[in-house]
Amino acid sequence: MKLSTSQLEQFNRDGFLVLRHFADHELCDTILELAKVHLKHKIPPIETESEYVGQDKEELRVTVRRLRQVYQRDIVFKTWMENEEIRPILEQVLEDTPVLTLAHHNSIMTKMPHTSTETSWHQDIRYWNYENDNLVSVWLALDEEYDENGVLEFIPGSHKMQFSAGQFEGKQYFSCTPPENKKLIETKTSTILHKGDVVLFHGRLLHRANKNTTDKAKISFVYTVKGKRNKSIEGTRSSRYPEISLEQI
Repeated sequence: MKLSTSQLEQFNRDGFLVLRHFADHELCDTILELAKVHLKHKIPPIETESEYVGQDKEELRVTVRRLRQVYQRDIVFKTWMENEEIRPILEQVLEDTPVLTLAHHNSIMTKMPHTSTETSWHQDIRYWNYENDNLVSVWLALDEEYDENGVLEFIPGSHKMQFSAGQFEGKQYFSCTPPENKKLIETKTSTILHKGDVVLFHGRLLHRANKNTTDKAKISFVYTVKGKRNKSIEGTRSSRYPEISLEQI
């Protein structure tokens, strides 16, 4: 499978693209049920909401925000991350051989009901250390995702914009205070995701998500690929984990 010319143009323009009905529902259900077991038993490594927001509240300490390092956890997770059908698409958007970077994302992401927290506006690339920004994340919706349970929101085209350090705050989050930021945030967009939908988004794209105000957990799968020619910076977290080449078979 390959992207059409218009799809590729859309990704390059907006910094993200939704691939509807890409993954089989049976696969999504298998991943989801396995993820629920790991979440129930808090099988490490994990990240809690408390670690994410830096608050030591009891409900945040016990709420798992994500399962880390899922590639090594189970063959089901590994198989999805090595999916052969998506490789030609990843090669198109990267214009290079795609390589799984296990240092970043490589996660089951959650928005637990009522105890989850908001994800603030940010660019993933600000946490990563590579020679360039040729990185794309692959987000798989395992069930319905919408405003109330924390669907992804994006600022189209922000992956091509240059920002000053003063436009960010705290943990390198994009500030909602400066007038120029407010104007940009007004252009945000989101779309309801259904089971099996995949979202590709650029490492520099500004994105966020609401907390989950529903009574049901939202659980998603995300991993990141980079272009083979894009090397990690030695001595950083980005260089400490294995990389898996996804050459077309």
